[in-house]
Amino acid sequence: MSEAGPMFYAWCDEADRVDALAAALSALVIPGDLIRVAMDNDIWIKTHSIDEVVATVRAHFSGWINADLSFGVMLRHPERAICFGIACFAEEYERRHASGPLVMRVCDKSDFLRPELDLVLSRGPRSIETEAALAWLVIEDDLEDLLLRFYAPDASGRIPTGACTNAWDWVAPVDMCATYNANAAELARDLALSWVHLHDKGKIERAAGMSLDALRARVDAAPAGARVAMKGGSEHARSLSRDTVLKALAAPPSALLDALEASAVPDDAWRAAAPRAREIFELTDQIEEIKGLPTCRVDTTTRKHVRFLEEHAPFRVRRLPSGGVVLATHPYRSLWPLWADALFMLGLMS
Repeated sequence: MSEAGPMFYAWCDEADRVDALAAALSALVIPGDLIRVAMDNDIWIKTHSIDEVVATVRAHFSGWINADLSFGVMLRHPERAICFGIACFAEEYERRHASGPLVMRVCDKSDFLRPELDLVLSRGPRSIETEAALAWLVIEDDLEDLLLRFYAPDASGRIPTGACTNAWDWVAPVDMCATYNANAAELARDLALSWVHLHDKGKIERAAGMSLDALRARVDAAPAGARVAMKGGSEHARSLSRDTVLKALAAPPSALLDALEASAVPDDAWRAAAPRAREIFELTDQIEEIKGLPTCRVDTTTRKHVRFLEEHAPFRVRRLPSGGVVLATHPYRSLWPLWADALFMLGLMS
């Protein structure tokens, strides 16, 4: 599967969809920036007003009429402006061509992933591992920031769940690089949705809005002993069984979250590379203040750099003040190794 760059998928009720879009725009768009809107009924506008955008979308959004927007977003770590787009899909379209129903994408993946970095490397040794670690350090805060600005720009809870991937489709949440759940008590939804997608071949876009009880029934309907093959992780992570998913759904949510946090410990390879990477990161951050620092351009997209991130990039488990939770890692890696270790820790793997 080709890479799309970070794609942020969100599920939302049709009645709340335009309001969710409006809240996300308020949190994302650079104040006063030009916003481009295209709708399927040949409505095209360019405006600096979020209110005008929302009014236009609300007036025409229905049935098969979707909205596609593009605009500038100011990232904060470090501060830099890049182009993002949001597609908002109407319900009739979603029933025929499940696509979102809300999808945010970066216009050019290299603007976000920053495949080439100008780094201050002169004060010590360089290595593939250190450079790969830097590729995560320069985007980790921005990734989490974008997740929260898109999924939880306010306390409304309009978007109950969503996920981010470096691919083109909303696949099993455990195969994504990040997930968001507005209610941490329903974190096992990620496992249930993954089962529905991998075993039943169901579209996540259609299943994401199901209740936890309905998802449990879908898992329970699978034959006893059923399992699906998984990629990545250790020896005990080669497959996911129906029984494991049912046990996780029955487990206390607090225990599941505690196990995920305990499993989100960087491995030895990452701990070895991180100190030097942090040193370079902090020194490079001072280029503007300390004139004359020599820099070296580093390509972090070589196979060795990518492989290190796929196998060793650390995980974040973030409990949100709102009661939600975010799981995240580098877009080149999936969340499955984190889930597998947590399930094994709880004795739920079978």
